[in-house]
This record gives sequence, C-alpha cells and structure tokens, in this order.
Amino acid sequence: MASLPPPPAPSVSPPVPPYVIALADDLSGAAETARALGGPVRLSLDAADVAEIAAAHDLVVDLNTRDLPPAEAAYAVRTALRAAQTGPPRLLYKKVDSQLRGNLAVEAAAYAEGAQAVIVAPALPAARRTVTGGVVHVNGVPLHRTDGWRAERAAAPRSLPEALSGLPVRTVPLDVVRSEAAVLDAEFRRIAASGAHPVADAETDADLDAVAAAALRLGTGFRLLGTGGLAAALGRALVRPAAAPAPSPAQDSDPLLFVVGTAEPGAAAQIAHLTALGAHHVPLDPADLAAGTVSLPRTAAAPALTVFSIDGSAGLRPGAGRALSAALAALVAAYPGRPDLVLTGGETARTTLDALKIRELEPLGEIHHGAVHSRTPDGRRVVTRPGSYGAEDSLLRIAVALRPHLAAATVATAATAAT
Repeated sequence: MASLPPPPAPSVSPPVPPYVIALADDLSGAAETARALGGPVRLSLDAADVAEIAAAHDLVVDLNTRDLPPAEAAYAVRTALRAAQTGPPRLLYKKVDSQLRGNLAVEAAAYAEGAQAVIVAPALPAARRTVTGGVVHVNGVPLHRTDGWRAERAAAPRSLPEALSGLPVRTVPLDVVRSEAAVLDAEFRRIAASGAHPVADAETDADLDAVAAAALRLGTGFRLLGTGGLAAALGRALVRPAAAPAPSPAQDSDPLLFVVGTAEPGAAAQIAHLTALGAHHVPLDPADLAAGTVSLPRTAAAPALTVFSIDGSAGLRPGAGRALSAALAALVAAYPGRPDLVLTGGETARTTLDALKIRELEPLGEIHHGAVHSRTPDGRRVVTRPGSYGAEDSLLRIAVALRPHLAAATVATAATAAT
C-alpha cells in the first residue's frame, strides 16, 4: 500500500514586533487606521516622524500623497520606508483607499521594494466593500461600474491587478483565505517565492482576520497593504495595551464648524439634517472658491453650528479637488474664534489642518465607522471622515456626539417632522 504524503509543516510563528508603523496617503484614512489599530497610537502629519521608532506606541503618518504627481508620491513612500527601517523592526502597514483612488500603483511598487512580499487586502466589509476574484465590489457592484471615480481624471480600474499595474500580483481566492492556517501561509510563501505579491479576496471581517494572522505568522518580511478593515483585523490580532479612554465632550458653548469638502451625492441630505437643527449653512460656488473671491461676513461672534460646503449642483471639474480644498482651508483659517472642526474628505482635512498649523492629532474614539474623533495638542476637537462614508444621519450623529445638548433638539425636530 502506498504511503500517505506527510502533512504540511505547521506554521511557525516568528517574533512579532509589538508596534506598527502605518503610512497613509490622506488624513481621513490615517485617522481611520489609527483608531482601527486599537492600541496606543500617535497620528502625525509630518513624514519626518517616521524616524521616531523607540516609543511604545503605533505610529500612523499621513504622507499626504493622494493628489501628488506619481513620481513625488513614490519618492515620499521610499523616503518614509528608509526612515522606518533605521531601527528595530516594526510591522509595516500601507493604508490605501477602499475605492483604489490615488497613486496606488506607484506607491505600492515603492512600498514593495525590499519586502519579501506585500500582502494586499483592500476589502472594507463595514462599508460593504468586498473583493472577490481580484475585483473590488461596492455594495455588490464591481467598482468600475459605480460612480466612485466621478471626480477623478481617469476611469476606475476593473481589477486589482489592473490597479496595481507594474507590480506582479497573484489573486488568492476566498476558499484559500478560508482554509487552514498552514494552507494560507503556504500559499502566501509560494507566491512570494515566485517573485509576486498575494492579493487576497475577502468578504467579511473574519476573512481579513485570517489574512492579518497569516502576516503576523510569516514575519516582518511580509508587509501589509489594505484599508481600515485590514488595519482593524491587525489590531484585533495584536495583544497590546488599550488606548487611553476618551475624555468628556467639549463644552456646548464652543462653536462647531463643519467643512464638507466632498462631491458625494449624499452630502446634501447629510447637511439637511444639520440645517433642520438651525445650523447656518454656507454653500460655496466652486468657481468663486477657485478664484479666491469668497469672503466671510463679519459678525460679532461665530454661530454655534456652521456648515461650509461646495455647491456641486452644476457638476465639479475632475481634478479640481485639491485647489477647492485649499480654498476651503483658507476660509477656515480666517473663521472667527477657535471652533471645533468636522472635516469630511481626506484632502479637505489635511489642507485645513495645514492652514491651522496643526501637525499632530491624538485619536480619542470613533463616532461611527470612519468618523474619527481626535484632539489637537492645544485641546481643539477635530472629527475626520472620508467623503464617501456615512449614512444620511452621519453629520447629525457627529454633531450630537460633540454637542450632547443637541440630542434633545434632534428628538423635537423628528417629532415635528412626524406630525
């Protein structure tokens, strides 16, 4: 009788560094990653801080490369990696957009330099963004058939291999992701040995948990690239001290300024919930913003609740986002007083904080998925949220979390609407 083949060798767990260095291409994604990792964390807007490797916390750095020219974006990633590798090894994580926007191909290629392999898993189940057959789906629809790239200069990629053009990748199907740990580890090793990088299908958080656990078993030669979903899986897999509890909300008397820098169609309905509470809404014409002809009315004191938004009713010019964000940031810097801020869209968030000379955030909590509540070094409260996230009541929920007295007004408004 023929002897049976030996069972696969068990996966060996190499020593895992307790802390992570994560690189993001925009600020809302950096904040999302910082909260997802779950341990003590520093969120920096200064790429030079990647060299700070001795402290006992995760470090998430916004490289602010989403809208840079490709060569500059790749250079920023390479520079950060060199700084990250000058001390004891840490697990490296690259945060990418769940709809694959930005300089994904060139940044991934730069990030892969010197790695045994990069494990790619950009699914985000919490936002109903999944990956099957190497194709990103949004609410079950392939990405290239959605309008997620309507403000981009190019068409959405049809698959992850297309989005990562120039980087050799191999798709790891769901049945392998959901197989025994030794089988998944062996597949990742096999792909790495062939000179390629594994792209993992995933539909659930459990799928991402399996990917993150495999990366930890394989060691720091394998780097991770994904969204906040994979970062959260990594946070669940790592055993570290818990982050500090969030402090009490800010004073109700402080002004609160919403800066809605997204072209998402749902933004108007989100803003409507705030105006129903009496928020002062300032829609801004994109042509006037770009021309620098918008000015704020002079008032004795800022309203308690104000919303700046870009009027997209006439459509927005693809590629204009950076200039419009800069113009919005200039308005915020000129706003009277020192309001707490709610910033939607990564580019809007980054340019606004740059204009205010804020270089670091302390993440405190998450109001809803992707809406990260942070504190600046001087005590100002800031909430960042990707432009494409959030249900119709997203901004309302953020307002109530920051200003609890609005909860009663919300109930009264809902009761009035029902009668």
